[in-house]
Amino acid sequence: MLDSTLSSYNSIHDKSLIRNFGYIGGKWIGAETGTTISVTNPATSDKIGEIASLSADESATSVDAAQAAFLEWSSLLPQVRSTILRRWYGLILKHKEDLAQIMVLEQGKPLSEARGEIEYGASFVEFYAEEAKRPNLEGVTSHLKGAEVELWREPVGVAALITPWNFPSAMLTRKASAALAAGCTVVAHPSHETPFSALALAELGERAGMPPGVFNVVTGHAPTIVEPWTQDHRVRALSFTGSTEIGKLLYRQSADTIKRLVLELGGHAPFLVFADADLDKAVDEAIDAKFATSGQDCLGANRFYIHQSLYDEFCRKFSEKTAALRVGPGAENLDIGPLMNEGAVLKQEEHVADAIAKGAKLLTGGKLHSAGPLFFEPTVLVDVPADALIMHEETFGPVAAITSFETEDEVVERANATEYGLIAYVHTTNAGRIYRTSRSLQFGMIAVNRTSVTGAPVPFGGVKQSGLGREGSRLGMEAFTDVKYVCRDWV
Repeated sequence: MLDSTLSSYNSIHDKSLIRNFGYIGGKWIGAETGTTISVTNPATSDKIGEIASLSADESATSVDAAQAAFLEWSSLLPQVRSTILRRWYGLILKHKEDLAQIMVLEQGKPLSEARGEIEYGASFVEFYAEEAKRPNLEGVTSHLKGAEVELWREPVGVAALITPWNFPSAMLTRKASAALAAGCTVVAHPSHETPFSALALAELGERAGMPPGVFNVVTGHAPTIVEPWTQDHRVRALSFTGSTEIGKLLYRQSADTIKRLVLELGGHAPFLVFADADLDKAVDEAIDAKFATSGQDCLGANRFYIHQSLYDEFCRKFSEKTAALRVGPGAENLDIGPLMNEGAVLKQEEHVADAIAKGAKLLTGGKLHSAGPLFFEPTVLVDVPADALIMHEETFGPVAAITSFETEDEVVERANATEYGLIAYVHTTNAGRIYRTSRSLQFGMIAVNRTSVTGAPVPFGGVKQSGLGREGSRLGMEAFTDVKYVCRDWV
């Protein structure tokens, strides 16, 4: 259980949401060996609890449970699955504050962001509760005399979901609600750094009436838990959010069983500000695009390209707002929380040092923050050269790299000079430029004059090495369904 000496623990009203066992086949199970993994609060480095470190055999057991439950779950009327998802949605919102407090403890993000994530995650459950009732395809006119043609969507089977530590609740609900609505059963593996959010969702799923084996959460170390799923032919679909490196590994491991794959991988978002942009709005949106989730967001802006006519003023205003950001533990609901681990801190330090060594100037930040060993100062680097690491690698932290440009063609070419293609941000008031850049930027999503663009009704995903498939919208169910074609004679 979580450490009851922590004040955040005491603010959790429903203590039964706090689970430290895996959830398989409707039962809470510990590792047969008794092995556990410690979970720490990144803001304080204090141990907040332990979770069961399940084995490969126990991982296989979760697939047994999901496979056994599949026929009954997939055979339910869509309205019945919809009702269960709707109850799950209601329970998530009812317990929003407790779920947010759990997230702050294990992930460290500011409390207001954690509350926002719970609402965001719940929105997918609500959306797919409705989509569960209408998964049909468009009809096809028969091309054969005396024959009728029908197309059906059918659930593929067991779906494996692997979720990251930066959005431990929303990434699970986004994947699971689509799979469950389609009629699939689920085996889910949360990051061992942030497992309690997923386990709380499993508890609420049980209360919502999900039958045993429909929604399973398997805790432990990813290689031990996930590799058996990639090799198991009964796991028909796999959805992963995380690094491109791990996405490629899962792609290779899944090849022999030819799974449906949804891979939401790394990003390296450019933020383009043209001469005709609303400068103050662009600065405000840039702050949001860079520093949400303390910069630990695949949608986070990494490279800022500012037209030379606005460059000095943008840098000044952006730096001033960055320096004013409040840093501290998420429970204090400030602006910037801790990074997740020491490796994340080292990456910020490496990128800052490399950029400065190559000629960049530091306007603010640039080092560890006094709040603790995992806190890094919000940082602004300007005049960053194209060969700096930060212009090629995802920083995943509170460090902004800014440079200038002269022409539209030039900046689009520079923005596209990456193997990543998740999202790009564009600020301009020129209607023609909006359409030209939206067409020419090689990214799966384009945000024009705003930062917030995601939500349950829209397809989330990238191109190139930022992934495969889409999550959210009706397209989010496609990976979890097969199309069956039936051609029948009139007789």
